[in-house]
Amino acid sequence: MSDFNSRIIEEFRAHGGHVTTAGFGDRLVLLHTTGAKTGADRVSPLMGLPTENGWLVAASKGGAPEEPGWAHNLRVTPRAAVETGTGTVDAVAEELDGSERDRAWARFLSASPSFSTYEESAGRTIAVFHLVRSA
Repeated sequence: MSDFNSRIIEEFRAHGGHVTTAGFGDRLVLLHTTGAKTGADRVSPLMGLPTENGWLVAASKGGAPEEPGWAHNLRVTPRAAVETGTGTVDAVAEELDGSERDRAWARFLSASPSFSTYEESAGRTIAVFHLVRSA
């Protein structure tokens, strides 16, 4: 994990989910996945857009050409946990496609101007996942 992500996670947990670094505010969640190769717990700070029954997350990796590891991890093991400022809930990841993915991606474009350049700089379609709360 990068030093930047470690600092974000520390700030997130110290301030009930609020992160002032890079202007994230209250829009982050901590995604807990299982490493596809290692089986180890992985934690990734991500913008999480709330839905009726979970969160949307985009595998943008800041517009990098390669996908973030957590996207591969979710495809192998879709069971995950989502940590918010008020607690942690179990979730199951569903990768969106077609018009459903396009509608979700439009929400990211509206939420942050940075996302508008990510697909072009990445040279790939950015995957969007719906993290659905599970019982």
